Amino acid sequence: MSILNESLASRITGWNTGTDAPTAATAPEGGKSYVRGATTPPLTYVTIPQLLRDAVSRFGPREAAVFSQQNIRMSYYDLDRAVDELASGLLALGLEKGDRVGIWSPNRYEWVLTQFATARVGLILVNINPAYRLSELEYALNKVGCKALITASAFKSSDYVGMIHTLAPELDTCAPGRLQAAKLPHLRSVVVLGDGGVAGTYSFDQLCQLGGPAQQLRLDEIDKTLSPDDAINIQFTSGTTGLPKGATLSHYNIVNNARFVTDRIELTEDDRLAIPVPLYHCFGMVMGVLGAVSKGAAMVFPGESFDAAQTLDVLASERCTAVYGVPTMFVAMLQDLDHTPRDLSNLRTGIMAGAPCPVDVMEQVNTRMHMHQVTICYGMTETAPVSFQSFVSDPTDKRCETVGRVHPHLEVKIVDDTGQIVPVGARGELCTRGYSVMKGYWDDTDKTTDSIRDGWMHTGDLAVFDADGFCSIVGRVKDMIIRGGENIYPREIEEYLFRHPKISEVQVFGIPDDKFGEEVCAWAIAKPGCELTGDELRDFCQGQIAHFKVPRHFRIVTEIPMTITGKPQKFVMRDQMIEMLKQDGG
Repeated sequence: MSILNESLASRITGWNTGTDAPTAATAPEGGKSYVRGATTPPLTYVTIPQLLRDAVSRFGPREAAVFSQQNIRMSYYDLDRAVDELASGLLALGLEKGDRVGIWSPNRYEWVLTQFATARVGLILVNINPAYRLSELEYALNKVGCKALITASAFKSSDYVGMIHTLAPELDTCAPGRLQAAKLPHLRSVVVLGDGGVAGTYSFDQLCQLGGPAQQLRLDEIDKTLSPDDAINIQFTSGTTGLPKGATLSHYNIVNNARFVTDRIELTEDDRLAIPVPLYHCFGMVMGVLGAVSKGAAMVFPGESFDAAQTLDVLASERCTAVYGVPTMFVAMLQDLDHTPRDLSNLRTGIMAGAPCPVDVMEQVNTRMHMHQVTICYGMTETAPVSFQSFVSDPTDKRCETVGRVHPHLEVKIVDDTGQIVPVGARGELCTRGYSVMKGYWDDTDKTTDSIRDGWMHTGDLAVFDADGFCSIVGRVKDMIIRGGENIYPREIEEYLFRHPKISEVQVFGIPDDKFGEEVCAWAIAKPGCELTGDELRDFCQGQIAHFKVPRHFRIVTEIPMTITGKPQKFVMRDQMIEMLKQDGG
């Protein structure tokens, strides 16, 4: 990439001038549940390649990324060169600006390279959950029309290459880059991480060497055609009324959100940010990767997935100053510290998000992990993702009982069933408007217009503001389940279970769980004359939907509690299920 030019420098003036200090603008106005974020620091109108180019120009020889499990270290100069090499290879595949490229992998060096290389040439990166199974993978690839898929060969119990061959057996006889698969009609190229040797595919190393001088010369020409408003990333978020939806985000959405998130934790080029959260989530790729690059900080990836002992070892050995995680991850690290102490004295800050944090956990993180400035975040994929975050100076109770105050350049309101703004202290649905709201759901106008009305993203979460603008999430308008930081939408699981030939009715809901926050339950009614068991349904789910979506508890019932108008009463099922488990001793 070329060195930062003068016009770009003028657009990013003030990027590292400090955090957005709390102002009166973050408090509700006129006693109503409406808040506006501060107007400083200013929004910036740049692309992801421009963001990286700025970091390279200012911090080139400094360490950019450490992948501990792969034993890889990169400076910003190294990262820049590797990104251009991969981007050239993507062009050599015949990919054009606007084409979709899937990435199906745990946290690896290649994931981060792919994130920046696709953005470099205007390709839209499609994040595929590493836990996806056959039906989910097929749906995701076809929904957005992926022309290329970059995949790990396997991860944990998932044989990725095996699943791809199941969906596209044509790989056995095709040349790399020439796939014509009946079940995956858009997919042309499959790239496998590692040593390669898989029929019909390129290895990742081969892809990096595929580009030549012609492709290298095209990079800067393509760069001139990129706009911050271009779609650059699709992340699947489950729907309450059907299959997953592809939330489509622009450079403008995620570059600015990354900046503001790391402003709140006062991240600088002197920090070393550990990222054990998954890259396929906004938590990893936006708040983590782009947030670190916006400040010139070093990114440290402890491993392919979270392991408490491994993460703690890396926090100590790499002298990390910040770390991200969901509360259950911090609980696991605290438990490991009980029997294996480490020197974590370099830690200062970080982010805890995904679920409420108990006060006791927060206090231990503050003291035992030295993270006195850890902050809490709230948001959703559709808002790129963060809209509320605490400040490092907020007291412990505010960081545990609330999700902080509104981010800069956003408006947020809480409304009742009629759409009217409720008074401060009253609960209602949280709605967000501003730069961070997604472009829409890919190829789904109806669901987009259902969710975004007059520019307001309707979150489906029930919230309350206090007089100082602190926001508390108190429930969900929709019946989403949050299990261990994973958002699970019952309707998606119900749609899959309805495929079982013996089921006539099924309802999925969540119940409280000490370890994961919530666990998934399913009640099913068998068709007349059919014998149905929970084990049968569990086997039906295994290997087809992500493990965290498979209900832990199945009950075969004769009726589902309904309202007079025929709507299922999930709160009744939930209460009855809790009582049943108590009686069973479970």
